[in-house]
Amino acid sequence: MRVLVIEDDALIGDGLKTGLEKLGFSVDWFDDGADGAEALFQMPYDAVVLDLGLPGMDGMSILKSWRDKERTEPVLILTARGDVDNRIAGLNGGADDYLAKPFSLLEVQARLNALIRRHNGRPNPELKIGNICLNTNTRSVSRNGQAVSLSPKEITILELLLLNKNKVLSRETIEDKIYAWGGDVQSNAVEVHIHHLRKKLGQDIIKTIPKIGYILEDK
Repeated sequence: MRVLVIEDDALIGDGLKTGLEKLGFSVDWFDDGADGAEALFQMPYDAVVLDLGLPGMDGMSILKSWRDKERTEPVLILTARGDVDNRIAGLNGGADDYLAKPFSLLEVQARLNALIRRHNGRPNPELKIGNICLNTNTRSVSRNGQAVSLSPKEITILELLLLNKNKVLSRETIEDKIYAWGGDVQSNAVEVHIHHLRKKLGQDIIKTIPKIGYILEDK
């Protein structure tokens, strides 16, 4: 899943980007509020991690501008302002969750997973099709109850297809979800990941729609 991080502290921002990418997220990180605010309109994000004290445009102003424009992406406010009044102001201002610094990376992951599940109307962390099961909390995959080892990108593609069962996704849509801005994307990267998924989970699990994209179908 693709996450937008807007955080001006270089240590925290880099830590979030590096850590969340290791946990399977694709992350775009901005340290300027105005640039980060505009980024939401440029790419399809599944969730946002938003600091409040930002240069260029503060977090509460960013949040208000998004909600005024009816952007519904789930927002996790991450800030040093952890007192009750600020938490209430953030939640009333349109935030979906609030986490005070210092924080645990695994808690950020858990909260993002929960926000994304709720946003997609899927409170159960397990996504299933046939004999395949993906646990979005643990980022683990099983086939017939047996663990299957997938790369972070393979898990992300599988999750994206499971969340959009019976819907064709183009290669460009998949690329937008799994690669951050500035990433080195080979022209056949998605095809290679799909090939590996079929090899590990079954040749017929993902159907190719020529010149259109890929689909996971309930049978």
